[in-house]
Amino acid sequence: MKTFHCGCGNKLFFENSLCLSCKREVGWCPVCQGMHAMEPDEGSGYRCTNPDCRSSLVKCYNYATHYVCNRMVENTGQQPSQLPLCDYCHLTETIPDLSVEGNLAKWYMLEVAKRRLLYLLDLIGLPYSSRNEQLELPLSFDFKQDIEPTRLGWLTIGKGEKVYTGHANGKITINIQEADPVEREKLRVAFGETQRTLIGHFRHEVGHYYWQLLVQGKDEKAYKAVFGDHKSPTYSEALDHYYKNGPKPNWQESYISAYATMHSWEDFAETWNTYLDMIAVLDTADNTELLEMPGEDLQDIQLEQLLSRYVDLSIRVNEVNRALGLPDLLPEVFTRPVVDKLRYIHRLIKRSRSKP
Repeated sequence: MKTFHCGCGNKLFFENSLCLSCKREVGWCPVCQGMHAMEPDEGSGYRCTNPDCRSSLVKCYNYATHYVCNRMVENTGQQPSQLPLCDYCHLTETIPDLSVEGNLAKWYMLEVAKRRLLYLLDLIGLPYSSRNEQLELPLSFDFKQDIEPTRLGWLTIGKGEKVYTGHANGKITINIQEADPVEREKLRVAFGETQRTLIGHFRHEVGHYYWQLLVQGKDEKAYKAVFGDHKSPTYSEALDHYYKNGPKPNWQESYISAYATMHSWEDFAETWNTYLDMIAVLDTADNTELLEMPGEDLQDIQLEQLLSRYVDLSIRVNEVNRALGLPDLLPEVFTRPVVDKLRYIHRLIKRSRSKP
């Protein structure tokens, strides 16, 4: 993730909506592709203060109305009551019930994680689109919560609904309790997961999306040679076996996580998640000068160089965490089978990039 600078010289970060130095509003300009201070124009919109841009913009509806976004939209003369959604907010089709206390804050955290995911997909050039655009498998998001049946004395009125985080045919559903750090930590401990983060859910589930978009019916033979047959056992059989018996013995020798042993699809999604983690971490380390990546484009870098840089950084940050008595920040172990799986994903992404 890059950092940016306000016209006053203050550093700006991806989540900023206000410059803490000059107090001007801040937003992502879709024209010059950066975070910049915004100045009100003579009408109801704003102007990007980047001297090389100066585009006329309006706030995304979710920025102006709910403050869960910080992206701008090119101004095409909309009235204030007709503010459009930005390119990222267009992909969210279901939002939490905002009449419930705490849900606005959870929605904000979900949108932050979603924006970071989409920024990363844009960075590496992967295709995706809303339902209004031309792509064989549009991408969309539902942010929902469990619904408890209404009780009136001894009567139960209506049916409850349990929301499962997952992916189906381009739709990524996230249970909003994952945006509650207390609930997420309970689940992390209950499932024995080293890492359970909101952005991790997005990166994992988008792995299932890209399996369907890029692998299904197109590259299944090569996929099976690396990840195994996704049809045998069936997903339901594998799921039942995993929750009855736990992960495969000695899973660390061939899998990136315990959950990856459950089924071929989950192995792909967990490995995909790790690949996106690597790109995001190295992009951040490069742009914050935490680790030098001299003249290398993360789109064109070879996997071996990517792994070498990531392992080097892992050693450094893990030692810092250990000095504070904290768990390793980057705990992954890259055995030969795991590297082979990462190599498949690296090649799949490289040949599937959208044209500029």
